[in-house]
Amino acid sequence: MPSLIRFIVLIGVLIGIAYGAMYALVLYVEPQQREMTERVPTDKINPVRQSAPAQNSNSNAQ
Repeated sequence: MPSLIRFIVLIGVLIGIAYGAMYALVLYVEPQQREMTERVPTDKINPVRQSAPAQNSNSNAQ
């Protein structure tokens, strides 16, 4: 049983350190805003449609 308590305390300490690091990042780091551009391929904007094959009713009537 003492090893279980030791394990739980160790996990709690590690979670506390991780939480403290995230909190410090929120307080002390200010992100820089920049302009972002991303090229979009034209086939995503205007996809090429496949035309349906022409149906010829005379070719099936043999």
